[in-house]
Amino acid sequence: MKRFYLLALLAITSNLIFAQVASLSGPDGRLMLSVFNDNGQAQYSVKYDNKTILEKSPLGFITNEGDFTKSLKLIEHNKENIDKKYSQDRIKKSEIHYVANMLTCTFENQENKQFSIVFQVSNNDIAFRYELSQWGERRACVIEKEITGFDFPEYTTTFLSSMMSPMGAFARTSPSYESGYTNNEPVGKSRPGSQGYVFPGLFRIGDDGWALISETGVNSQYVASHLSASDSDGLYTVEFPDERQNNGFGSTGAQVSLPGITPWRTITVGSTLKPIVETTIPFDVVEPLYEASQPYKLGRSTWSWIVWQDPSMNWDDQVAYIDLAAELNFEYILIDALWDKNIGYEKMEELIAYANSKNVDVFLWYNSNGAFNDAPQSPRDKMNTSIARKKEMKWLRDAGVKGLKVDFFGGDKQETMRLYEDLLSDGNDYGLMMVFHGCTLPRGWERMYPNFVGSEAVLASEMLIFSQDVREKEAFYATLHPFIRNTVGSMEFGGVLLNKYLNKGNRQGQKRLTTDVFQIATATLFQSPMQMFALTPNNLTDTEDFLIDYMKVVPTTWDETVYIDGFPGKYAVIARRNGQNWYISGVNALTDPIKLKLQLPMVAGKSGSLYYDNDKSEAQFTNKKVNNDGSIEVTMQPNGGFVFVNKN
Repeated sequence: MKRFYLLALLAITSNLIFAQVASLSGPDGRLMLSVFNDNGQAQYSVKYDNKTILEKSPLGFITNEGDFTKSLKLIEHNKENIDKKYSQDRIKKSEIHYVANMLTCTFENQENKQFSIVFQVSNNDIAFRYELSQWGERRACVIEKEITGFDFPEYTTTFLSSMMSPMGAFARTSPSYESGYTNNEPVGKSRPGSQGYVFPGLFRIGDDGWALISETGVNSQYVASHLSASDSDGLYTVEFPDERQNNGFGSTGAQVSLPGITPWRTITVGSTLKPIVETTIPFDVVEPLYEASQPYKLGRSTWSWIVWQDPSMNWDDQVAYIDLAAELNFEYILIDALWDKNIGYEKMEELIAYANSKNVDVFLWYNSNGAFNDAPQSPRDKMNTSIARKKEMKWLRDAGVKGLKVDFFGGDKQETMRLYEDLLSDGNDYGLMMVFHGCTLPRGWERMYPNFVGSEAVLASEMLIFSQDVREKEAFYATLHPFIRNTVGSMEFGGVLLNKYLNKGNRQGQKRLTTDVFQIATATLFQSPMQMFALTPNNLTDTEDFLIDYMKVVPTTWDETVYIDGFPGKYAVIARRNGQNWYISGVNALTDPIKLKLQLPMVAGKSGSLYYDNDKSEAQFTNKKVNNDGSIEVTMQPNGGFVFVNKN
């Protein structure tokens, strides 16, 4: 009997050895990728510090020219080294040195058609994509489906944001990446009617580590995908857009020219959350698609609509917000929907000139529609076709407008990805920066498109105005964004609400439940190179002067980002450096005060300004010195926060 078991074990071992075709580690050897050809199916697994992060997970795709998920043969594999440096002015870090090892595995299906899977493994990141060959005279195909998967151990828990059902929500404008999050839920937990989950997804593999799953490099040549609901074993797969998106128009698959490539799927891994907060992988594996037509000035903007809403789209209120921007030393004002009807094109030219006389530049809002939803706000039908768009952009350039905020996109189909790219490319031709709202996740776009400066794609500040539930969960969500959504791309949140009540009167109604210090902490906790803050003219007189003074100088671009402390859904502390100045900010979602002893080696022995809440949740300001060993103690009140600023 023992001999039988021994022989069986040897057989199993032999099969495993035969099935594993290649392996690759990151430069420091801690992150390990293994690739398999298991009974004709391509698979991979991931370990970190010899602990399983992903179990054997499927790879492959189905096209209208053949099936590349089964009966595969490995033709060859080879390895290379990658070492590159680049600069970027609008992400979490300005100077990046990317070092990775690359593995290319070439497979052939039963019809003798070849494709490759390219893996790049750095110390904490894996990026991989498919590269399709030209198959004889075939120079085009449609990728109908991927089986690309991520199979987590059964003890994994999740922090995920649901994909919204198509053609729902306001004026049939969903999906728009504006759902809440699961909170440390077990893998495999099913949700009735689940549409899956948007990228990025955060996973805690018990005590073994953390993983962030996302994708990057999506342009007009592919769809934007998302994660499926998981099966009971913890397997999530890549799903293409629902056919009902865009009012049912457009393909759910990807039209690919041959030879062709797919977007990169990325996996960021660490024993702590530090690599996830600090990763630059969405930008490391992509390149600019065109040159900037001019230098683009990043900065801060006032924005009347977020608090004063639609009635504020009039001449007098916009003048008040221009004056507010000038008083705050903000670079911009965003003038939102209905300006074309309530002010008009001719008067807008006068208003823009007035803003410029105050050294304030202008962003204007546009509806992306089109025909894919019912959003009524105007200007409409100005950005959805090439002829209309170029005519409008010429007027915008001549009038002195510097950027656009385009809203109400229809989904993630390839047709919509083309619209994003057309808006960005044409905008660059006319010297216009682009911010997107009611939109998809940016996927490496800060590097790919030089005039892209931010996307919403989050349950943002507008929902604080509209929903009591979101107001009650504001701190909870704020402790999730730095570890999930904001790790992979700029997040235009529209925060820093200093009104006690979230309306124009600021005397009664929707009461804000977070502290003033919590609010100013989000100015640097949330990263976006173009920040459209929710300050109102009355804040100049009804808010502590030291808070306003802080907002007058807070930067929006960063040279370095460092994880300090936190746990998703509980609290978050992040440090960012602009030049020689460090901004360390934190927020607390717990129901009790939390006292932290933080390690800040970057400002060891140095003094700085500390903004904090007292035990009555009132904003306080003092000078404080960090201990010589880099330690500092701070207390965050419930729904509160702190900011420490060291200026050299």
